[in-house]
Amino acid sequence: MATFSRAHAVRIALAAQGFTNERPESVSRRHLSRVNDRLGVIQIDSVNVVSRSHYLPYFSRLGPYGTAVLDQFRDGTAQAPGLSRQPRPLVEQWAHEASFVPPQTWPYFTFRMAAPRHQAWADDFSVQYPGLLGSVRDAIEQLGPMTARDLASVLPQSAPRDRDHWGWNWSAAKEACEILFRTGAVTSAGRTPQFERLYSSLSHVLPADVVAQTQSPPTDRECFDYLLRVSIKALGIATVDDLLDYFRLRGTVARGVLEELVLAGVMDEVEVKGLGPRYLIDPQAKRPRKLAARALLSPFDSLVWHRPRAEQLFDFRYRLEIYTPAAKRVYGYYVLPFLLHERIVGRVDLKADRPARVLQVKAVHWEPDAPSDAMAELHDELGLMAQWMGLEGVGYA
Repeated sequence: MATFSRAHAVRIALAAQGFTNERPESVSRRHLSRVNDRLGVIQIDSVNVVSRSHYLPYFSRLGPYGTAVLDQFRDGTAQAPGLSRQPRPLVEQWAHEASFVPPQTWPYFTFRMAAPRHQAWADDFSVQYPGLLGSVRDAIEQLGPMTARDLASVLPQSAPRDRDHWGWNWSAAKEACEILFRTGAVTSAGRTPQFERLYSSLSHVLPADVVAQTQSPPTDRECFDYLLRVSIKALGIATVDDLLDYFRLRGTVARGVLEELVLAGVMDEVEVKGLGPRYLIDPQAKRPRKLAARALLSPFDSLVWHRPRAEQLFDFRYRLEIYTPAAKRVYGYYVLPFLLHERIVGRVDLKADRPARVLQVKAVHWEPDAPSDAMAELHDELGLMAQWMGLEGVGYA
């Protein structure tokens, strides 16, 4: 069994996540696609206090880029009449959480789309609103991509509910859309500028071969096999729990498939000095001797989204405090970890003050033994971020 120091394991993990190469002078569609291929999943979050979360992982790895290109990846591009639709590089799926994934990955969430809890949800809804699921699906098929708000206007029977309803005042149309989306009956054709999901038929969004897979969907074992292969490639070196968490896999079947992949040599068992958990490594993972990474990370970046991994591997205890009352927050509302060289050396509470055109630094908290050049490096990275976001500068509280 191979043995690695924790520092070496960290370099392998950073390399797998795309923090090895120098940032390109000009970011192309190919660079963005490489991030998609490397990570396999980009988590979505609606909070826009700095930037929508899904934009940040690309900036962290590549530097400034045109977000309109990423929107095209998600929403597709308009085609002239008579031309075939080009497959989009990203589609929405409930993967880690709500996420963007490559289209070919979409069918491998059949096990989640067919979950009994979703069927129970659909059954309960159909008792309350007989026939509405079918009406909503038919409207989406016939009228093309539309928001739940659009559907509510064409289906008068799906009126908004009282504001004390558990669904954040969801209309019946919205709940129907979410049931159909979670069960894979419809998908998303992108998002509006207000970040509302555009519900769409599968055939409008997914490539024909992917739609065909829905007729004979992969088994649970096939799904777990596929997703765990993506996970080890994306993580490089990881514990069993890290690998299962990447796509939120649960149960003995998933663990059994993982052990089969170890036996098959898809991943190897290794030891990381000083760390107790069992670690597995991608045999093809890069093993750099040193790194000089610098990045501000989204709170939902796949490098840190599994908090036990961040704590074990990077010695960085990280908790999201968005839902913590302001008086009880330790570090701030929207805090981005700061990666420098081979360590996460600090955290920065940020806010984009768009009326003032300033990236506002509300607080900076350094980890013990942060390097002496950390503040200068952070200031440069913040300036780069402000420029990318179209802001005029950085302000410190």
